[in-house]
Amino acid sequence: MPPLRIRQGGAIAERSLVHRVNAAYPLEAKFRRLSGIVRLHMVIDTHGAVSVVEPLSGHPLLVPPAVDAVKQWRYRPTMLNGEPVEVDTTIDVIFSLQ
Repeated sequence: MPPLRIRQGGAIAERSLVHRVNAAYPLEAKFRRLSGIVRLHMVIDTHGAVSVVEPLSGHPLLVPPAVDAVKQWRYRPTMLNGEPVEVDTTIDVIFSLQ
């Protein structure tokens, strides 16, 4: 039987983040002065690893580094009634030239 999966907002999931890898800013995007937000759907498994990452929106040059970085993120496992559950969430990765 697959584990229970709950839906959680990005701000709530953010609080359980224990290891973040920043997305590399693509050189071509820097050269073109592109900035923006990449919105990703992701599933955090019962061990706190990101098991699914699907791009929802964002500039095509910015999506691949955002996905690559988020795949490396780690979270504290989410518990429900003492049992670990998967978390379904949406997050934004911000690329800013500042």
